[in-house]
Amino acid sequence: MSKLRIAVIGAGHLGRIHSKLISQVDGTSLVGISDPFEAARENAAKLFSVPTYADYREVIPHIDAAIIAAPTDAHAEIAGDLILAGKHVFVEKPLTIHSADADRLTALAAKKRVTIQVGHVERFNPAFTALGDLAVDVKYVEAVRASSFPGRCLDVGVVMDLMIHDLDLVLSMTDAPLVSARASGMAVISDHDDMVETRLEFECGLVANLKASRISPTPARTMQIFGANGFADIDFGTPSLSVVRPCDSVVNRSFDLSLETDNPLGYGATLFSGKLKCETVDLQARNAILDELHDFVISIQSGIAPAVDGVAGARAVAVANRILEAIGERRWYADSSRTETGPGAIPRERIETSSRRLRRAA
Repeated sequence: MSKLRIAVIGAGHLGRIHSKLISQVDGTSLVGISDPFEAARENAAKLFSVPTYADYREVIPHIDAAIIAAPTDAHAEIAGDLILAGKHVFVEKPLTIHSADADRLTALAAKKRVTIQVGHVERFNPAFTALGDLAVDVKYVEAVRASSFPGRCLDVGVVMDLMIHDLDLVLSMTDAPLVSARASGMAVISDHDDMVETRLEFECGLVANLKASRISPTPARTMQIFGANGFADIDFGTPSLSVVRPCDSVVNRSFDLSLETDNPLGYGATLFSGKLKCETVDLQARNAILDELHDFVISIQSGIAPAVDGVAGARAVAVANRILEAIGERRWYADSSRTETGPGAIPRERIETSSRRLRRAA
């Protein structure tokens, strides 16, 4: 069987990672890298010893598939051109900025019978893949995803940049429609939302409270999951997974504390050793990006849909759009004469402007 000829579109941070890792996937060959910036192409040529192209369209005749690691606002056009040409595509998250574009790409991929996979890499994080039945019949999720200012991906806000990971994870736990999305967000140092909190409610009863920030002095990638089969505490960064599994009497609501002990103050040790058993799960070290690339290639070879297909990517974009709409409608003042809404309303001044004003006053 001939090797799958793959190009990487975008030679930035993620593009270089994909270009390096794809050589470790059996049955593939990196045959080209495209980037509009000459310096990026020169660097890629030195690192990977493959032809480089200023225009991604030039590489299309030479490939079977492509990994798109270009800026988000270019995803829809690039992926559309590749799919029309009958090429399989791996698109870094988010699939697109607008939901209509995501739906169009998904429908086009189905029509052309090509694989479309979206790079929601946390699906392959060993702390998440080890959940098993704890990810079934989930009723409540809390997640915090925060980073210091990255200086990149500024064409979108933190919803599309970071929160989209947790949106995809939550959506993987339910097929139920989203009933409501309430959200608040602030544009602090960029032109888009830099910090956001949202509450999502689904028809099945699942509630998810998510927070994301890209201006945090303390990084975080955590999620807590509560469901019929127990509780899970995930740290995606470490990664680590701790679980609490309730005994039958807790699950079927027959547990009666008054029958268990006459001293509730001293019952904690017994509760967590017998009734709510705590366990730290041993995880196998994995490279999640390499695993998702393996999934992409296997999907092309087998015709089986990848773990995060275009439909999943489009769902995440649709919910992200709902959140951004809610952020845009958020009123910050009870006074009806104050009309400020959306992420740009608070703070009223950019940090740099405020700092200059304070220095002048001093």
